[in-house]
Amino acid sequence: MTSANFQHIAHTIPQAPGIYKYFDAGSNLLYVGKAKNLRKRVSSYFTKTFTSYKTHELVQRIDHIEFTIVDSEQDAFLLENALIKQFRPRFNIDLKDDKTYPFLVIKKEPFPRVFLTRRKINDGSEYLGPFTSVGKVRELLDFIRHNIPLRTCKLNLTESNIRKGKFKVCLEYHLGNCKGPCEGFQSLTEYQESLQQVKNLMKGNLSPVMQQFRKEMQQYAMDLQFEKAEMMRKKLDHLEQYQSRSVIVSKHLGNIDVFSLLKDGDIAYVNYLMVQNGTIVQTHTIQLETHLDESEEEVLAFAIGQMRSTFNSMADEIIVPFELPELIGVTSSDTTLRITIPRGGDKKKLLDLSLKNVNYFQEEIRRKKTLNLEGRSDMEKKKVLYQLQEALGLQELPLHIECFDNSNFQGSYPVSAMVCFRDGIPSKKDYRHYNVKTVKGINDFATMKEVVFRRYRRLRDESEPFPQLVIIDGGKGQLGAAMEAIRELQLVGEMTVVGLAKNEEEIFFPGDAESVKLPYNSEPLKLIRSIRDEVHRFGISFHRQQRSKGTFRNELQEIRGIGKATADQLLKTFRSVTNIRELTLEALADTVGTAKAKLVWDYFHNGDGDETTH
Repeated sequence: MTSANFQHIAHTIPQAPGIYKYFDAGSNLLYVGKAKNLRKRVSSYFTKTFTSYKTHELVQRIDHIEFTIVDSEQDAFLLENALIKQFRPRFNIDLKDDKTYPFLVIKKEPFPRVFLTRRKINDGSEYLGPFTSVGKVRELLDFIRHNIPLRTCKLNLTESNIRKGKFKVCLEYHLGNCKGPCEGFQSLTEYQESLQQVKNLMKGNLSPVMQQFRKEMQQYAMDLQFEKAEMMRKKLDHLEQYQSRSVIVSKHLGNIDVFSLLKDGDIAYVNYLMVQNGTIVQTHTIQLETHLDESEEEVLAFAIGQMRSTFNSMADEIIVPFELPELIGVTSSDTTLRITIPRGGDKKKLLDLSLKNVNYFQEEIRRKKTLNLEGRSDMEKKKVLYQLQEALGLQELPLHIECFDNSNFQGSYPVSAMVCFRDGIPSKKDYRHYNVKTVKGINDFATMKEVVFRRYRRLRDESEPFPQLVIIDGGKGQLGAAMEAIRELQLVGEMTVVGLAKNEEEIFFPGDAESVKLPYNSEPLKLIRSIRDEVHRFGISFHRQQRSKGTFRNELQEIRGIGKATADQLLKTFRSVTNIRELTLEALADTVGTAKAKLVWDYFHNGDGDETTH
């Protein structure tokens, strides 16, 4: 849908809170969003100039728009949340977490039972949770049963049935795990007091429970019932030990939600700590995938809404690492929500703990996908390297491996990176990054040739040892370019050079028509993956660093007479400098006009923008 087409329908969109849905020509749902003002929010997609290709691609695909008006921002959030979970639109943030979490249910019945369930039924029962760990919930249930006597039987304990004496106490009563409400030995009021203790335990509020135990212990002692007093003392000790195992930050903090974020390209990780009465009662980390180059602030705001909804949080304070846009739907209309960015004290310790958890989660994800030989014995490292030598038919054991990768942003700003692994582990002092010097524009092959030439010319000139294995990330084309550099340096035979196809994880040798495919879960392939992921990480971090310093300029801005606005418009429309270079003069003129189109076309076709190689 174009801006002109949108203007015809803009006046029909209400200025009210609600959700909007974008559909393509085939009526496939592309995107669901929420807004305080639907007209203002939807209009922004058609009036702003987006430099993000993904957002531009979404707008280009929109064929028609539907919207639903709701009464409040909270309702808009809930409806958006439900639609995203149901339809998973292509351009929405994708929450990689579709688990069902366990609850503790207090059943709606006379003398309610307390048990674990994953099914939340609208039957009037009270559900506590959800909880992220089944193991921890079972541990908590076991603790409750040893300290707060509740019935576990399924008897229908109505008042009339108890009065008629239909039931007899069971073994649980004689073991002290139940007080025998079935025979009227425990009143409903006393039983409700025990249930309240359970609720306090679940919320991390242990003080009232401990006070009650202490009061009962003292009363038993005064009544000379020393065995019962001793039993209550043991329960107090058990409760104090349980409290010491809980992560208590400060009893004065109250109820707080803590969130931290780690973003790596299109993947984001968000950690959540639920703090109740100064105790961390829940911790959970989720993985999200972004599709529209959403900022860290937008991703974190989305995750906060999702997790507070999932875990039924009513905390009135949120701790976050940076400023956030307005959190639509995170709070209800009758709650004042405080957003805190701590600089010190207990709240800063909580935020640091959350950041520690989110970094660990990302590292675990990476570790499961790749092979990490750090910390292993020399024998274990050598075993994997011998397996790699055999799998690739190498003449020498690959104790020294180097890997190259090119990085660019939307077809502009090329840089390259090289990582070095010695004995199967990263040798970071040997890492190198390269600003491309001799190649104009985007040419992956020429760029690869340049950096490989520069790297091994230097090793040759300084009489440094060459690696046994060189991995070129990118397949046959980049491998051929790298071999040109090796041949020009007369280093053929000094090292084995292979290409790694980006998608299929196939390994190519120079001149071979067929690729080598290693078993998917084999340790040699996991090692190669870890090397590839490390060169990606190193290259992207260098690329971001250079962009943040303002080192890069859009190549189009090098053309005399072309300013930033025109360059951004061309990139937004045609995605990359490479695509622009291949356009006809007429196609360029349709976008930026005849005069500017001629400047761009002449730059690329009359010698000004020709690519050169080393």
